[in-house]
Amino acid sequence: MAANRRMKRMASSQPGFIKLKSVSGGDSLGSTRRKRLNKNKKKNWNKNIDINDVDEFLEDIRHQERTTGGLLSEKTDESLFFLDVGPPRKLNGKVKMRRGKPVRPLRIDLILQHDSLVPAPKDVLSYQLPNAKKLRRIAQKAEHLAAKGIVPRRQKKLLNLRPVEKTESKAVTDANNNPERDFYDIWAPEIKSTADPWYLQQTRKSRVKRPEKLNAKPSALPAVEVIAPGGSYNPDFFSHQALLQEAHDVEVKKQKAEDKLVRQLAVNKDHLATEETIFREQVEGLVEQEDDDNNDEKQEMMMALKKTEKDRRKERAEILKEQSRQADKEQTFRQQQLFQLRSIKTSIKQDEADTKVKQIQRKANQEAEKSQPRRLGKLKFQAQDLEVQLSDELAGSLRQLKPEGSVLKDRFKSMQKRNLIEPRERAKFKRRLKVKYQEKRAFREIT
Repeated sequence: MAANRRMKRMASSQPGFIKLKSVSGGDSLGSTRRKRLNKNKKKNWNKNIDINDVDEFLEDIRHQERTTGGLLSEKTDESLFFLDVGPPRKLNGKVKMRRGKPVRPLRIDLILQHDSLVPAPKDVLSYQLPNAKKLRRIAQKAEHLAAKGIVPRRQKKLLNLRPVEKTESKAVTDANNNPERDFYDIWAPEIKSTADPWYLQQTRKSRVKRPEKLNAKPSALPAVEVIAPGGSYNPDFFSHQALLQEAHDVEVKKQKAEDKLVRQLAVNKDHLATEETIFREQVEGLVEQEDDDNNDEKQEMMMALKKTEKDRRKERAEILKEQSRQADKEQTFRQQQLFQLRSIKTSIKQDEADTKVKQIQRKANQEAEKSQPRRLGKLKFQAQDLEVQLSDELAGSLRQLKPEGSVLKDRFKSMQKRNLIEPRERAKFKRRLKVKYQEKRAFREIT
């Protein structure tokens, strides 16, 4: 079979051999038979499809665009046809001649000449600008501000940086030994500058505005508080007794606070455990009680509490009746308010008077709080103990007076009281390593 096929190929390759189509040949049937493909798959959609007519149509359109610049069906008759009136007239002096014949263009120029009427594609990149959208928005904003008459900050800064032409000459300062010179008063009020505030701020010639909060004192108390007259080295009897009474009140208040703390921490004797309560707790849960009777009683109560349809209708009717009664009551109350205008006005005036009193009281409390220490940290302010001497400890003269208290501690407490620093307590020293005792040889020899 293979030999016969080889002989046929050799015979067909010889010159003068006439090819005949064999109907009964198996190869010809296999070559002309259409392949059966599965069209429900996307990869086989374009296989074995004749698209020559579509290609010819598209090629015809492209040819029309190249030659005429568009479709012939869309062109007018004047652009497609013309009237032949003979050979064109020769223009004198405009046609180049060589040896009596017009000069023809070179073939290379004809090849390089652009013969297509289709316009070249627009180069988009040559028209694009970096940050074009941002620049367009800035330009629109500048036009909007210029329409309002507002100068941008950058332009104003540049205008301020322009060199100013100095026409006035500098004033020559007089010598120090000139008796006719003007004197400068250092206590005179400062002359306000008339220059532009923005210019002074940018050139660092004006000070930064100090916040008003920094000018306000945190407390209305004086820096140094004068002690009461009873604290003098030789006080009056009544002044000294008043100071002693004040110190006594402070100590009584401290003692009451300690007693209250002891009472709160004290154990109530009724809450102490007895032998009976201990035994009851130990036995609890060991003895089982029958609850059948209780369960039956609960079931009977549940059956008794179950509502019937009649009870539910009666309950709904009572609810509707109560709602209508409440609505009538509110309507009657609104109608009666019309006849109570005088009493309502009186009550409004009374409320306004009460509000004014509360405002005055609130302002008074705020003024009082200015002289009180605030809570600045986790610790509360503890007032310093009063330095008081008893009647038998009073000295008759300054020579016999004994110094008491500490100036450093007094200033420290004053700063805490005036809300300058937060209340503090001394840090507790905690030894990290245990102290070891060692007996040396010299000590052992002595002992």
